[in-house]
Formats: sequence, C-alpha cells, structure tokens
Amino acid sequence: MQISEDFDTSLAGHWRTMQTPAALLAIDGEGLQLAIGGCDGRQYANAQIDDYSGLPRTAFPWRPPLRLMVRAAASTQIAGTAGFGFWNSPISPVGKVLPVLPAAIWFMHAAPPADMPLAAGVAGHGWKAACIDSGRPQAWPWAPLAPAVLLANRISAVEQRLWPRVQQALGISEALITPPDATIREYVIEWSIGRARFLIDNHVVHEASTAPRGPLGFVAWIDNQWLVATPRGSFAWGLHAVPAAQWLRIQHIEIVPSAAG
Repeated sequence: MQISEDFDTSLAGHWRTMQTPAALLAIDGEGLQLAIGGCDGRQYANAQIDDYSGLPRTAFPWRPPLRLMVRAAASTQIAGTAGFGFWNSPISPVGKVLPVLPAAIWFMHAAPPADMPLAAGVAGHGWKAACIDSGRPQAWPWAPLAPAVLLANRISAVEQRLWPRVQQALGISEALITPPDATIREYVIEWSIGRARFLIDNHVVHEASTAPRGPLGFVAWIDNQWLVATPRGSFAWGLHAVPAAQWLRIQHIEIVPSAAG
C-alpha cells in the first residue's frame, strides 16, 4: 500500500474527515487547508483528516519500514495542537473502543499552557519531531510502579536519574524544531524498525534510536485543546479561545514502503 496525493480537486475516498463547528476543511487551489477560528474556550474545534476512523486498531494501515513526506505550511501562531504523522488514536472521539497507551511518530505542536515534557531536557510545548510507544513490552514492568515514579519525580535529583530510564522504556524520543510558517516546506519521516529519522527540507532535525512498532494510522489536524501531563504527576486539560483563524495547509502527502528496515 502507498499514497501519493496532491490536494488539487477533492479528497480521495480513503480519507476520513472531522470538521467540528468553528472548523474548516477546504481545497482551494493551493492544497488542503485545515483551519479553526471564531471559537471561545468553551467549545472544541478540530479540523482533521485521517485514514483509520472506524477501523479496529489492529487494522490501522501503517507499519515500518516506510517513508512519509508531507509538504506543508502553517500559521505562525497556533493556540492549541496541530501536526501530521502516525499514531494509534489512543482515545476514540466516538467512545466505541477502549482507550490504550499512546504510540506515535510525527511532527506535532502544542501551545502553552500545554506542558508535556516527556523527553528529558526537551520543553513540554512547541513544535517537535517526536516518537512514543508506551505500550511496548519494555514498558510493562513500569506500569505497577507508575504512582511511585510520579511521586519520586517531585524530587529533582531523583527525577534526573529515574526519568531517563522510564523515557527509554516508553520509547520516547523528541526534539524541538523550527516552527513552520507560510512557506511550504518538505517534512519527512523515515520510519524504520526500531529507529527513525526526521528531516525538514532535506536537513536531518532529529534521529531516534527507538520507534513505534505499529500498526498506526495517518492523521493531520489542527485543534484548540491543551494538555498538561508531566513526569511529576501534574495533569490538566482545557480549550483555547481562538477568535481569529489559524490554519495548517497540506500541499502533498506521500507514504511509500521503504527498503530500509
């Protein structure tokens, strides 16, 4: 299976869409625009395309090795989250499947007050190249210890020694990247078995010595939510007010199998 698509006329049949009130999906001659705006902090707004909605997770279409290329641009300021890549949709928006631990490999943005500092030394918000596979077997021994780990991490010296071990077990690897702007750039993920490379305009911006196993589904989205989830046990969630339009533009998506394992 492979995909190569320019969004010049209409969405192909394999794409599922989500377009809440205060959200827009439109093909306008310059690609697919995903936009939200005109919403207060009381309503969820999301513009999204994916290729997995309605499927059981075992039928999600993508596994390594493969290469993803997305030509994209975005608003300079985005309140909420946005991005594109692969994940396992750990919490179903329609509530028809049980939640699972997250797995993802993607370019992803979260705006303050979001705070998800999962990789040691990497800020908990901003644009990132990121991997996580928290359901893999290496993570299982940590599951019954999770409450104790969160408490222990409140002591800085303990967190500095303990969290890198947890991070490795959960398959977490992240790096901050230069935020996109109105210029179309080429974003590439080379997803291999057990490792990954992230490139922007042919420049390597992150190399991960871990990567999810799959299967995962492709998603591109922009929404107005924020999430706090820290190694010290802080958790919170909310919605941004987005009075003016903010957008993510996708000009081309290519997903092809790779010979590199």
